[in-house]
Amino acid sequence: MPNKKPKISIIIPMYNVEKYLKRCLDSVRAQTFTDFQAILVDDGSPDKSGEIAESYAALDKRFIVVHKENGGLSDARNVGMSHASGEYIMYLDSDDFIHPQTMEIAYTLAQRDNSDIVSFTYDRLYRPQLMIRHKLGMTTDDVVPRGIKKHYDINKIKSRKITDVYEYATDSAHNAFRKNRKWLIKHCQVWKNLYRRDLIADIPFIKGIVFEDFPWWSRVMLRNPTVTVAPLPLYYYIPNFGGIVLSAKQLRIMQSLIIGIKDSFVLYSDQASVYQMNMWSKNFLWFFVAKAFSKVKYLKTAEEINLAKQGFTELYEIGVFRSVPKSRIKLAVKILDFIDK
Repeated sequence: MPNKKPKISIIIPMYNVEKYLKRCLDSVRAQTFTDFQAILVDDGSPDKSGEIAESYAALDKRFIVVHKENGGLSDARNVGMSHASGEYIMYLDSDDFIHPQTMEIAYTLAQRDNSDIVSFTYDRLYRPQLMIRHKLGMTTDDVVPRGIKKHYDINKIKSRKITDVYEYATDSAHNAFRKNRKWLIKHCQVWKNLYRRDLIADIPFIKGIVFEDFPWWSRVMLRNPTVTVAPLPLYYYIPNFGGIVLSAKQLRIMQSLIIGIKDSFVLYSDQASVYQMNMWSKNFLWFFVAKAFSKVKYLKTAEEINLAKQGFTELYEIGVFRSVPKSRIKLAVKILDFIDK
């Protein structure tokens, strides 16, 4: 008899996380929802992450370990997706962890609303606590999130079913004070959502870049998913002080952002409706153009500056500057002046 497919596949890329990995995997094993498979992708990690993962797989058949050569976070997620068989997909970074009811809540709401995505959020107090303690030279190992033991009555959870993802999804600060801010799908982090597998199975992450979430999420939004928003702090985000974003050189961040912008802009120019293009441009595109340009001030050499000019020139040539939101006109002028110098 064929093996029964799990309801949820949770994909966990691993690289140099032996300090955090047990806490991450313990949070998965502690889930009140049990019909899942956890795909642990060892991205050629030189530490003991792979060994720790194997010990969990030996203990619990729901855990599957995939070993591969190092290819970066995007590649690890793509490999994990190729091994996933669940009806729904979740992503969990291996230095983070989740509330015990995360899967139960997300799956129940997805089934109730027949949603393509269930969006929750992260504990916004826990990460600052850790960062402050780290800067003060204090240990962070004994900090426990206040809400980790909270039990949620699913029948009493306040949520909203959204059929126009563009009305609520944003990465732009100017939307922070809208009346419906409680229901905003803020930021494009892939790990704070449950996804219907059929929605995302053929959308790969761009290999070799940081901030890979932005172009991936842009493609997901273009498919007009139905989203249930339940703004519960179910995810615990750990600042890995040696992690990829914090240690990456500013030039690499800028170039990665430009690659993501180009990929998404070409796609939206070809496939998006006028409404989709306008909303995406205002709430996502120009936020990341601004983020990319903010890295220019850190560039030191003439070669780095020329590479930056080349990148922004490419954005100009494909048409990114043809339609600039009013709130970003001054920024666009600054970038064009930078290109012409």
